[in-house]
Amino acid sequence: MSGFLSSSIARKVAMSLSALFLIIFLVIHLAVNLTSLFSEDVFNEMSHFMGTNPLIQFAMQPVLIFGVVFHFVMGFILELRNKKARNVKYAKFNGAASASWMSRNMVVSGAVILAFIVLHFIDFWIPEINTKYILGDMSGVLPGEEGYRYFEELQHKFVNPLRVGAYVVAFILLGLHLAHGFQSAFQSIGFNNKYTKCVKNLGTIYSIVIPLGFIIIALCHHFNH
Repeated sequence: MSGFLSSSIARKVAMSLSALFLIIFLVIHLAVNLTSLFSEDVFNEMSHFMGTNPLIQFAMQPVLIFGVVFHFVMGFILELRNKKARNVKYAKFNGAASASWMSRNMVVSGAVILAFIVLHFIDFWIPEINTKYILGDMSGVLPGEEGYRYFEELQHKFVNPLRVGAYVVAFILLGLHLAHGFQSAFQSIGFNNKYTKCVKNLGTIYSIVIPLGFIIIALCHHFNH
């Protein structure tokens, strides 16, 4: 594995594949969370299934966590290597001459998004792991009440306007990150030339719709709690 990743092309391909994996995950994650705007029961049922299904918990979830960590670590490694190469080859490198601001600052937006993911884990994933595997409560039911707890916990997290603001800012940066990263991921695995325009248009739509969907969810739960 380390020998494979020693190649510059291999690193870019691995980075792209991890990006595509996360792109698919974001669609699924948004779809599940959107149900919370239309049906509390459906959201609770889906959350309970995903939170207790062994395949999701012990196979897919570890792969997802590895994918997130790998993507960001590889991103930082590629950025450091690119900067080192530019410093060696060009005494006066002007990045703005051939690249957008976002493409030259993917590591910055990536660092902010990584910080947001840590916040998201603290808000949702760690408490869930604590409840299920430390306290041993796999029921998903609120103590002394009927019905699953997931919807109520979701609304509770979006009461604080500062947290909602942090989520909104993070999703805006996610959109900017995706605007460049989506096309770059496909290009690195060979979807270019005649597919370039199609991928670019799809990437633009994706980078707007996905973050906007998450922003709408956060704002709706904040103003309707």
